[in-house]
Amino acid sequence: MLRVLKQASFTVAVRRRRMSTTVLSFGDGSHGALGLPTSVTGIASDAYEPTPISTLPPDVSTIAAGHYHSLAVTSGGHLWSWGRNVEHQLGRSVDSPREAWVEPQRVNGLSGVRSASASGVVSAAIGGDGSLWIWGKSKRGQLGLGNGITEAVVPSRIKVFDKEEIIKVTFGWGHALALTKDGKLFGWGYSADGRLGKRRIMEASPLDSKANLSLKLEDAEKVVLEAMDKENDMPLIWEPCLIDELNGVEVADVSCGLDHTLVLLRDGTLLSGGSNAYGQLGRSTQDMGFLPVDISVYPVSIASGLGHSLAICRIPSADGGGAISGIFSWGWGQNSQLGRVGPTNIPLPVDGLLGENPLSVSGGRVHSIAVMTNGEAFSWGCGRNGRLGLGSSADEPEPMLVEFSEGANVLQAVSGFDHTLVLTGN
Repeated sequence: MLRVLKQASFTVAVRRRRMSTTVLSFGDGSHGALGLPTSVTGIASDAYEPTPISTLPPDVSTIAAGHYHSLAVTSGGHLWSWGRNVEHQLGRSVDSPREAWVEPQRVNGLSGVRSASASGVVSAAIGGDGSLWIWGKSKRGQLGLGNGITEAVVPSRIKVFDKEEIIKVTFGWGHALALTKDGKLFGWGYSADGRLGKRRIMEASPLDSKANLSLKLEDAEKVVLEAMDKENDMPLIWEPCLIDELNGVEVADVSCGLDHTLVLLRDGTLLSGGSNAYGQLGRSTQDMGFLPVDISVYPVSIASGLGHSLAICRIPSADGGGAISGIFSWGWGQNSQLGRVGPTNIPLPVDGLLGENPLSVSGGRVHSIAVMTNGEAFSWGCGRNGRLGLGSSADEPEPMLVEFSEGANVLQAVSGFDHTLVLTGN
């Protein structure tokens, strides 16, 4: 609940004070997700350091990153999009020229937007009234618009939620979950291996057959693609449905990885479900459904990368003088995205950030980034294409401070698959 409250209060602060904000991007620019000018060849370049997106308004209040596209919401409730648009995830007209996809443009037909979220093929926006709007192209049921509906070129309201107030939506590769203000959790899309809980459980995903903890990036990508092909004929949940096994408990936060899910209850219990190919469930119990993560500290915020999991936790001090804050990580760690050593399938602290008072954390395909309460940001993991924003393509096994211009205060950082967005204020 902590992260949702902080983000909501920040949005209000921007509206009241008209804070001047800047969105910066770095990492893989091949799909236009950085929103930066293209080179003379017309191809977007990678960015190895945080680079301002000059064409966005100066009052962005929150940002979101899909796999290969990006979203930004202004204090006035307007939504902007840029990057890959093959599946209409930018919410633009079908005749939008490909060369213009890299340019941030306002999404027409939406106003009063509170926040946004995205996956590889769909985007979503939450309205000020808690309504949920979605668009893109997905044969996996991720649109949630009804049986057999696989495409929405423009933002379309999910009518199932007409009597609900949505505060968060999160997407995996083939599944989606939405959280209501009163703590109810809805899911739709692929439900294999318990990623949507016990509801309509199918046979286990090919990724769950055995641990793949030693896979390098290229090998892991091959395994994922093969699993996707085998899931093409899987039965789907076409419309959002309540997660039955969580009936009677209140959910505070939820986060989808590629094919796993983390659920944080308001009493501090952390649950996980879905594929455990990389140990991303963080628990020894392998039964399907949402079951407790083996973590001994108190989680207050969660995030998921492709195959790794992250949690901001309160950690009791050894001398009994109160709790400190830290980040715990587990799951796929072969590209240093866990930011620590030790068993990867067990939640353990990222030592380099203990006591740094993390505000938020985000995971990409093979990198992670965290924002501290003092306005600093740290990144770690795979540095390919500059996705760490440290000026090189080197991997970093431990959190490294990301440098910004003097006076810049980092408010939010989010990871796409291979790119990163950062929101700063002055």
